[in-house]
Amino acid sequence: MEKPTNNRAWLLVLPVLGVVAFSAVIPLMTVVNYSVQDILGPDQHVFVGTEWFRKVLRDPELHGALRRQLGFSLAVLAIEIPLGIGLALALPMKGRAASVAIVVLALPLLIPWNVVGTIWQIFGRGDIGLLGVAINGLGLSYNYTADALDAWLTVLAMDVWHWTPLVALLCYSGLRAIPEPFYQAARIDGASAWATFRYIQLPRLRGVLTIAVLLRFMDSFMIYTEPFVLTGGGPGNSTTFLSQYLTRLAVGQFDLGPAAAFSLIYFLVVLLFSYVFYTAMTQAGRSEAQ
Repeated sequence: MEKPTNNRAWLLVLPVLGVVAFSAVIPLMTVVNYSVQDILGPDQHVFVGTEWFRKVLRDPELHGALRRQLGFSLAVLAIEIPLGIGLALALPMKGRAASVAIVVLALPLLIPWNVVGTIWQIFGRGDIGLLGVAINGLGLSYNYTADALDAWLTVLAMDVWHWTPLVALLCYSGLRAIPEPFYQAARIDGASAWATFRYIQLPRLRGVLTIAVLLRFMDSFMIYTEPFVLTGGGPGNSTTFLSQYLTRLAVGQFDLGPAAAFSLIYFLVVLLFSYVFYTAMTQAGRSEAQ
């Protein structure tokens, strides 16, 4: 006799569904509504279909912001992932030194984003900032408030300083999870440090590296507070990324229709790139396992 199913347990999920609907679904539907209408007043709106989407996609400022965003996110991944792996390998695995090293490494992660921008705003100044004074003292011209390349590199260095510890901690947790017999077998076979890393540690880190790549890509692709505090998007538009472009549309110009259309495009772009990264890394893992 089949045991009856008690569907009343689904009632326990209703509060969670209510919170998700209130915090995510309803705002998303509002954005979709705004993206296909021209808001003329509180009670005046005209359906315009895909006009705002076409307008936003043809905007040359959006194209420039997208190029800067992609370059920044790829640079973040190219620097933070190898650097995080190297830091994780250099950390002690046991003893009190391991605890101290982890606490010190995690300190940048505890600083709020706006405070990070303020710290680097002072740190990079050419008159009183340690970084700015040191670079100018070497005979190099450095001024992140006037030079576009200096500003972009300063934002990149700030992000690397702030978020590389996250990658390092994720990799460190993956290294700690590798059973000791793997290392014992490597020592018996006379494997070098590189061979141990290549054939034991790196394959075992693939899961946490996938998480690290996705987290860092999504976060860097949506970066806003740090460059806004540090440079305000300047000089010119050199550090104006997609999030600042969106804020300018929605808040600065109060173009709710184009801003809503771009919000949906922005959301889909992040999902698309995250899916591509995830698929590529999982496929690489499967091909190596075969």
